[in-house]
Amino acid sequence: MDLLERLITIFAENGYVAVWIALMICGLGLPLPEDVTLVAGGVIAGLGYANVHVMFAMCMVGVLLGDATVFMLGHHYGARMLKWRWVARVLPPERYEMVKHKFARYGNRVLFVARFLPGMRTTIYATAGATRQVSLLRFLLIDTLAALISVPVWVYLGYFGADNHVWLMKWMHRGQNSLWLLVGLVLLCVLWLWWRHSRQRISQDD
Repeated sequence: MDLLERLITIFAENGYVAVWIALMICGLGLPLPEDVTLVAGGVIAGLGYANVHVMFAMCMVGVLLGDATVFMLGHHYGARMLKWRWVARVLPPERYEMVKHKFARYGNRVLFVARFLPGMRTTIYATAGATRQVSLLRFLLIDTLAALISVPVWVYLGYFGADNHVWLMKWMHRGQNSLWLLVGLVLLCVLWLWWRHSRQRISQDD
């Protein structure tokens, strides 16, 4: 709660730019939780310091730029970046090898799921860039699809809970589980649409 209140104060005083900078910091793997940052952005919109829809758009840009920066650092420097002190803290060699193996095995699915894994997000994005198995365009597409699930949940949660911190904190604690439920529903919808499309194609062939 203390961190959330401090972020609300900073964002209320400095507006969209402060939120954008904070999200860039989150993307680089520094110890600032992205979910709390997004909620704080939503709260100041709920308190009248910003427009919630503009805040959502700014948060999307900040999140994607932060993620893309990590991806491009991995793409440009590869395993050499493991020697940097700040990278070594979030991406030790053994974790790099583990993520590299997972990415080689599961590919794009790892990138999508990574958005919902706060402790592994930076590691996976940097490793994805380092392996050079996916282009920046494909990375941004997958990351955008995942962010369109997570970012609005946190921003609008902060917006609607701006005047009721007890309710807000309760749903923040439930938030990660709720996100996984939402991801599951999205995947089920995608599978259903794919199944329906396949049935239509079979019918047409007959």
